[in-house]
Amino acid sequence: MYELDLSRPPSDHVRVTAEGARTFETAAEIYDRHVGRYGAALAVAHVDHLDVRPSDDVLDVGCGPGALSLALAGIVGAEHVCAVDPSESFVEACRARLPGADVRVAPAEQLPVFGRQFAVASSQLVVNFMTDPEAGVRAMKETVRCRGTVASVVWDYAGEMTMLRAFWDAALEIDPDAPDEGRTMRYCTPAELRSLWLRCGLVGVDTAALVVEATYADFEDFWSPFPTGIAPSGAYCASLASGRREALADACWRRLGSPAGSFTLPARAWLVRGTA
Repeated sequence: MYELDLSRPPSDHVRVTAEGARTFETAAEIYDRHVGRYGAALAVAHVDHLDVRPSDDVLDVGCGPGALSLALAGIVGAEHVCAVDPSESFVEACRARLPGADVRVAPAEQLPVFGRQFAVASSQLVVNFMTDPEAGVRAMKETVRCRGTVASVVWDYAGEMTMLRAFWDAALEIDPDAPDEGRTMRYCTPAELRSLWLRCGLVGVDTAALVVEATYADFEDFWSPFPTGIAPSGAYCASLASGRREALADACWRRLGSPAGSFTLPARAWLVRGTA
């Protein structure tokens, strides 16, 4: 049985709430150890589908600590990257990682005026955490030039995002009422994303699967972000009494094949893209 160290308190930087986006009010370093460790590879795959050209002006909506912004800047240059996120800590991290970009605190539904039209407006792992996804996508559409691209990437929560699927399947073992993101996230299939993009008036809409992977030093490396309260999975984990949290950790460990050392997990995401 995996032995969980419950003596370590959650980081003082973490503010756990039960509401989606607010569960990301955390230090960038904790995000980087959770889903953020997939971010750089996912951003490279994401940008490959955007037809971005040098010196294009681009907008990253819900930039987090900056994975997609950094990938975009590698093509267009930092001065052509604008980005927003509602989390002040993430905005500070993105600014520090990408000097020269215009990064501001704002939600997707209330985008600031940047004084330029964008060739591309895209988001990575954000649509399901928008207060109003339709309003957010429409706001993105309004920022792009004629024939500009509006795109997004979301996890395949119900299927092959292995890290989260292992966590929620383990949670359902101990609690049939656990708020499994595979059931609670509305936009986590190509059909749902395509329908959203069409309702927002985008044309030429298509979807694609993006598969990336991340390596963990050991199970503790996998597990340690969850008790901090980050993301819906972490918020659920942190809400449990210590005994049930230990049972959840043990169930996760078994579902991952009882790893004794390093292991690698694949993660599938869905990309949607349309033209304004």
